[in-house]
Amino acid sequence: MGKGPGLYTEIGKKARDLLYKDYQTDQKFTLTTSSPTGVTITSAGTKKGELFLADVNTQLKNKNVTTDIKVDTNSNLFTTITVDEPAPGLKAIFSFRVPDQRSGKIELQYLHEYAGISSSIGLTANPVVNFSGVLGTNVLALGTDISFDTKTGNFTKCNAGLSFSNADLIASLALNEKGDSVNASYYHIVNPLTNTAVGAEVTHSFSTNVNTITVGTQHALDPLTTVKARVNNVGKATALIQHEWRPKSLFTISGEVDTKSIDKSPKVGLALALKP
Repeated sequence: MGKGPGLYTEIGKKARDLLYKDYQTDQKFTLTTSSPTGVTITSAGTKKGELFLADVNTQLKNKNVTTDIKVDTNSNLFTTITVDEPAPGLKAIFSFRVPDQRSGKIELQYLHEYAGISSSIGLTANPVVNFSGVLGTNVLALGTDISFDTKTGNFTKCNAGLSFSNADLIASLALNEKGDSVNASYYHIVNPLTNTAVGAEVTHSFSTNVNTITVGTQHALDPLTTVKARVNNVGKATALIQHEWRPKSLFTISGEVDTKSIDKSPKVGLALALKP
């Protein structure tokens, strides 16, 4: 475990990564190339049914400044400039999208041994202001995440979370959707030598009285091959196998079956990430 409680987005992240990361039912190809001058170009293409989406991202690093420029098939240009450590523990992020003139945003992140703070504001006449803060340690942390629309004078987001961690267990509890839903997650390392872990997530909506339960596991067959599986209470069962066939180059195949509708064809996803 690292020092400090981290940012609010890290509450429950281990369980979310175990249950949802790398699962997909599309076909995706990613190619990343780097130059000695610090320029990294990543090209990605995804086939979703009959739709094909693609983007090219160029990353330039100069000392503590990182610039990311991405162009997609919808002719959108995304630019993010990150300044790391302009002061101890501080990170500054400036982002905007062309042609959307209202997309400009400045974000500041600050990490301390007992706190993690992130605040952002849109660069418009009536911006949306977001603030998230976490207090505690790397064992116990309490945080909140709120957004305020200065145009309407309303809070658009109001969440709160609690996290407990030790060497092999992470548990979290979060109140989301302005108090309309509660989410509890659990992540447990069974065997660190084989990267074997189990996780669960339970979400309850007070307005609809609907519960969503997802449980999953992962296990490393060898240092280069990992398998994962999950199932939820609506009958969706999903599994994947991921192999690192060369350093930082991954091949992933995943499949999903609706156990309540066996007559339906299973969904299969493929992902190939190349990094020469």
